[in-house]
Amino acid sequence: MERIELDDAMLQGQADIWRYMYSFADAMALKSAVELRIADIIHSNGGAATLSQIASCINGGLTSPDITTLARIMRLLIRRKIFTVHHPSDGGDLLYGLTHSSRWLLHDSEQTLAPIVLMNNHTWQMAPWHYFSQCVKEGGIAFKKAYGCELWDLASRNPDLNKLFNDGMACTAKVVTNAILSSYKQGLSSIGSLVDVGGGTGGLISEIVKTYPHMKGINFDLPHVVSMAPTYNGVSHIGGDMFHAIPNADAVIMKVLP
Repeated sequence: MERIELDDAMLQGQADIWRYMYSFADAMALKSAVELRIADIIHSNGGAATLSQIASCINGGLTSPDITTLARIMRLLIRRKIFTVHHPSDGGDLLYGLTHSSRWLLHDSEQTLAPIVLMNNHTWQMAPWHYFSQCVKEGGIAFKKAYGCELWDLASRNPDLNKLFNDGMACTAKVVTNAILSSYKQGLSSIGSLVDVGGGTGGLISEIVKTYPHMKGINFDLPHVVSMAPTYNGVSHIGGDMFHAIPNADAVIMKVLP
C-alpha cells in the first residue's frame, strides 16, 4: 500500500478532530471543580492553597480524596486558565490560585455561574445531545427522545431536576440584572407594571421592583416553577403556560428562554 504523506494542513485538521472529540473533558473537569468546591476552598484559604490543603477540605475533611486524580483535574484546568499555579522560591509545594474565570465558580458569590455549570453538565441535560443525529433523520425534540417527555414535564415530576434547573436560571438572572438596570433606566422608570414571562423563581423581577418600588411586578412561569419561588415585596407569582395566555401588564420582559 502506498504511503500517503500528510501536509501541515492535514495534520492540523487531524489535531482539530482529536481536540473536538475530547473537548467534553473540559466541561467535566469544570463540573468536578464546582462539585468539589475547589474555587471556594482556595478563596477561603486566602487565595492560594497547596494540593494537600485543597484535598483536606473536600467533603469537610470527612474522607481521604484521591490526590492523584485531583492533581490531574487541576493540571487540566490550569491549562485552560481556570486556575493558576505558582512555584514557591523556597521549593515548597505548588500553590494553586484563582483567576477571573474561577471567581465565577464561587458558590456564595453574588455573581456566580456555579449553578448553571452544574445544570448544563448534569446527566439530565447531557443525554439529549446524543440524539442530535436522530433528530436530523426523524425530526423532533432531542430531550423528548431521551426521556419520552419535554424538560418542563420531567421537571414538574422530579423535584431534584426542578431545583437544579431553577437554580441555574436564577444565577444567570443575577448576572444580567445589573446590565438591565443600568442600561434601561429611562424605560423602566415609566412602567407601572411589568411581567417577567418565564421568570423562574423571580430573581430578576424582584431586583427591578426593588430599584423601582412604584412598579407592580409579576413573575410568571409554570406552576411547578413558581411554587418554589420565595416571597418578594411588590412581586406576585402566577403560574401558567405562556403559550396559552400571560398576565396583563404595561410591559413584558423575557430574559433567555432555552
